[in-house]
Amino acid sequence: MRALLHLACLLPLAGWIWGIWQDRLGANPAEALLHGTGLWTLRLLCLTLAITPLRQWAGLTGLAGWRRPLGLYTFFYALLHFLAYAWLDMGLDAAALWQDLGQRPFALLGFLAFLGLLPLAATSWPGAVRRLGAARWQSLHRLVHAVALLGLLHFVWMRAAKNRADEVLVYALLLAGLALARWAWRRRRKSRALPAPP
Repeated sequence: MRALLHLACLLPLAGWIWGIWQDRLGANPAEALLHGTGLWTLRLLCLTLAITPLRQWAGLTGLAGWRRPLGLYTFFYALLHFLAYAWLDMGLDAAALWQDLGQRPFALLGFLAFLGLLPLAATSWPGAVRRLGAARWQSLHRLVHAVALLGLLHFVWMRAAKNRADEVLVYALLLAGLALARWAWRRRRKSRALPAPP
């Protein structure tokens, strides 16, 4: 199953490489790569966030080991997305990149989401839990929820500018549902922990 997970996560990258090789990325390959890497970042982020609710509510404890690789693939595609933006859109011109971030708020939101993923990826190895301590590590990795919100806003703003706001509805509902499932689980645990009334 772990091998199938890696294969599934690498299929989009293989498709783009094949598309570049065969010149099948359409009239604007740069836009296809930029949009594709961003979309797969959001999809993998949703899958990563779905692991804990599925484990808690459905009892699928075996999924716990999938969270780390899914999180790292999320960062990998976010890195590809940023590189596609910085290279294909901005020509690796740092001055133009910073100017663009200041002029286009949706680009700034995406960049902030990418920066938020950096410490999560850097502390995803098992030894990081021992070095930081479990409580601090968990507090740091709660940053993923802020990253998800920034990423969703980045996507909403970008697609709304092109009159495609309906495209993000599925992702908005999915992330809202996952957040609700986490909140409901915490409420359930707290209610069970309360002492019975006399």
